[in-house]
This record gives sequence, structure tokens and C-alpha cells, in this order.
Amino acid sequence: MQQDAVAERRHNLGPIPFEADAPFLKIIGELPRELNGTLYRNGPNPQFESPGAHWFVGDGMLHAFHLENGRASHRNRWIRTSKWLAEHDAGRALFGGFGRKLPDAPANLTDGGVANTNIIFHAGKLLALEELHLPTEIEPGKLATRGYHNYQGRIAGTFTAHPKIDPVTGELVFFGYNAAGPLTPALSYGSIDASGKATRFERFEAPYASMVHDFIVTENHLLFPILPLTGSMERAMSGRPPYAWEPDKGAYVGVIKRKGSAKDIVWFRAEACYVFHVMNAWEEGDRIIADVMQFEEAPLFTHPDGTPTNPEKSFARHCRWTFDLAGNTDRFQQTYLDDLTGEFPRIDDRRAGLKSGHGWYACANPTLPMFGALSGVVHVDGKGKRLGHYLLPAGDTISEPVFVERSKDAAEGDGWLLAAVWRARENRSDLAVFNAGDIEAGPVALVQLGHRVPDGFHGNWVGAQ
Repeated sequence: MQQDAVAERRHNLGPIPFEADAPFLKIIGELPRELNGTLYRNGPNPQFESPGAHWFVGDGMLHAFHLENGRASHRNRWIRTSKWLAEHDAGRALFGGFGRKLPDAPANLTDGGVANTNIIFHAGKLLALEELHLPTEIEPGKLATRGYHNYQGRIAGTFTAHPKIDPVTGELVFFGYNAAGPLTPALSYGSIDASGKATRFERFEAPYASMVHDFIVTENHLLFPILPLTGSMERAMSGRPPYAWEPDKGAYVGVIKRKGSAKDIVWFRAEACYVFHVMNAWEEGDRIIADVMQFEEAPLFTHPDGTPTNPEKSFARHCRWTFDLAGNTDRFQQTYLDDLTGEFPRIDDRRAGLKSGHGWYACANPTLPMFGALSGVVHVDGKGKRLGHYLLPAGDTISEPVFVERSKDAAEGDGWLLAAVWRARENRSDLAVFNAGDIEAGPVALVQLGHRVPDGFHGNWVGAQ
């Protein structure tokens, strides 16, 4: 009977219909006393089911695991965007996918933002992010929604869920696609200094409209992957997929100097592929090295005519891109470093944009669909060689692993790895704490929740202030 129930659930994608506070959580093992702060996680948790809406576009719900002196608590809250408030008042869904209003929605509704993808802390502000709207400011601890943050009006339009914080200068670098309106090929990019002041904001045109989920930042360069998961207003208006896989368009990556101008962008090309997430990138002389999780074909989307992509090619693997800035070619190299399926790569963020010797990602069972099947963690060195590999019990799934350094001056990779784990048989979640350098030993501590944390996207650790 229990096995049948597990088989029936099979995944942890469904929303939970409540907000809750759990002030004293049971701990198996012992939490490291140096772990004092909060792990914030973000992900889709639809308030109301919307016909035809993709799981990707559900309302954002934040989960905060607060750790202090060996104790742990948890709080979850929906992010109260304009969309969430309007639907809450109406008692029903008013938007479909990608901000599209339903036919019977009030005419004065314009904002379908969900703030559901990432949450970061920069310049004293906690910001919930998704890639089609400005950052949403969140009150730390309480998780109350404060509204959009536009940096004194100096930033407008779309804003990535994956900005990069320079570990040396504290500068936040960001971009946005669909910068000239929905399904357009324009991109914007800019920077926010360590004090929270916007210092740059520019736009440029890409070869075609693409879903650009992440980008690449090194010490001196910005790289923008334009990959053939294409956007089309004509398709959207005719009831076909707004985003679809068109491999014949090929893969492009635009390279701009961080202190240069968008008008000097240089475009590199390669075989069609798709990447949601970048692990890290750095410079080696005239070369740029970028480690990414690369798909042969984009998962979760179809071809323009609605036919599915090849499921056997819709698995991400650790891949290295190499760009020769001094060469006489516009091609970049793609070299797979492992055959293991995985996603959600992370590093010790103190090495962001610099050469790094450690990385981690959630790995998947290759016999199951890519998402909803992340069942372990992998630790790799700077060349992609596996240093450790931990697998969960059958049926359980894991979230993105987040690295937390032992102290500010600890060596790279010396610290812990934190990840939410869904226990399929019990239909609830744990926060697993690993020694980042010895993940094969399993968690040193498990913080046990009485309910689920649905599979989400991204999170970050904010140390005690």
C-alpha cells in the first residue's frame, strides 16, 4: 500500500496550499555551530490552477530555513505580487502562462509578474527575481513583500533571475531579454555598485529572439548566450507556442568587455544546444573558459509546430565552452566533461568570475525525465573531475545545492552544502547539510519538516548580520 502511494505521487512539483511557521524543528545529527543565518529558497507555487499554464509560471513562494546556534526554524510565504493580490481578491486565476491574461480577466489588469525563480541579497536588500519583471524587494526574516525595486528609476523593463555579484568589487551585473517588449530580440544589461546605485544600463540587438535564462561574467567580459529556444509573437498570436525549439538557427554567444560598449559586441557561433545554467567562467590569457550544464535539445518545450523535442537529447551534462579572443575564428568549442545528467550548478561564490577549483550540482537518474528526478549531488574539481558523488534513497529528490563557506577567510570549498530534500515515502521535506568537501559521507545534519517544500528553482544563504 505504501509503495502504491509513492508510485502514485512520483514527483514533488505540485503546490502546497498554505503558509506556515515552524519555530522549532527536529534535527537528526548536529548542525554546525558556525552556520548562523538563513537559507532562502524560491520556486513556483500556484495560488490557483490556471488552464494550460506551465509549472514554470506559478506564483513565487519563499521558504526560509533559519539556522542559529544549532537550532533551526522554517517559514514560507507567497510573494504578494500584483498578480497574486488580484487573484487572491478574485478567488480564481486571472493569468495564464508568461503573463498572458485570461479572456475573462478584468481589463485594467496589466502585471502578471510572479517573482518565482531566485532570491539574492545585495547592498542590504533581499530581492526575489524572475526574468520578465523588475526585482521584488522582500523583508528579511518576515518575508513580507515590499514591491518592485527599480534603483531610483534608473532600471526599467526585464531583469534576469541570475545576476552575478563580483566577489572583488561587490558590483552586481545583470541583463534582461525581451528588452524592447515581449518576444523581441533586444537585450539590456547593466550594473549596480556595492552601495546599491545603478551605474550602467545599455541595450543591444541579438541575432534572434531567444529565451536567455542565464549569462556569463568574468573579470573583464560579459557573455550572452543566444540559443535556439526562440520567441515569436507571430506564433503566440496564432495560438502556437510562444517559445519553441528551432535548432537550424544555431547557437550564438555575444562577448562584450565589461568596461566597453555594446556596439563593440563580438558574436561567436557553435552547434545548436541549450543551457539554462552556468556554473562559472574565467579568463586564461586570451581565452575565456565557461562551464555550463548543456542540453543537446531544449527540454520542456516543443518545436514550432507543437511536436516534441527528442527526450533522449533533453538531459543536461557538465560541458566546457572555450572562446579564443585572439584567434581567427568565430566558432567556440563545446566539450562535455561528464556523461552524468545534472542541473543547478553552484560554486563557492567567492570565486565567481575567477578560476575555481570546486563545483557542485544536483544529479539525476538518467532513466527518468530530467526534472522531478534530481536524486543526488556531485562534487567536481576545476577540470570537471568528480571528487564526490552522493545518491538519495530511491524516489527522493533534491534541490539546488547551495555552498556556504566555513568563514570569510576559509579556503575555497571549505564549508557546507545545503539542499532541500523531498522524502517521497513520507511526502515531506528535510534540509540536508553536507560537509562540502566530503559529500559521499552523506549529510552531517538533517532538519526535518512536517510538510513538503515543492521542487523549486534557486536559493541563497544570507549570513547573520
